[in-house]
Amino acid sequence: MSLNRRKKNLVSEINITPFTDVVLVLLIIFMITTPMLTQPQIKVNLPKTQTSDNNDTSNVDVLISQKGLSYLDGKQVAISSLSDAIKDILLKHPDKGVIVKADRNVKYDIVIKVVEQAKKAGAVKFALAVDSEK
Repeated sequence: MSLNRRKKNLVSEINITPFTDVVLVLLIIFMITTPMLTQPQIKVNLPKTQTSDNNDTSNVDVLISQKGLSYLDGKQVAISSLSDAIKDILLKHPDKGVIVKADRNVKYDIVIKVVEQAKKAGAVKFALAVDSEK
């Protein structure tokens, strides 16, 4: 008789608690890693000025970090090969200008080398990016 009572009390439902735990852990992982993938991690401390133009996305942006590393479209590019990379962009869009966004602590000669590489690539429009003091 006791055997029949056990069979009647068997639980026939699926336990979804482990599944829920796994889904929540995956959700947390995606919430933490997604902002890291979408935001560039290149920190550039631009010099300040009283007046500043709005950023124009129709230009080639060259970033120079405080360590003197150059970046084009978020990818690190050696200064010596920067002219080839800019030339590829200017061949597709010859009307684009080159904006140099250099950290305020970068040596001046590194900025000049980047401008020379852009000239070598055939760029004729140049600008130096700054932040407003507001």
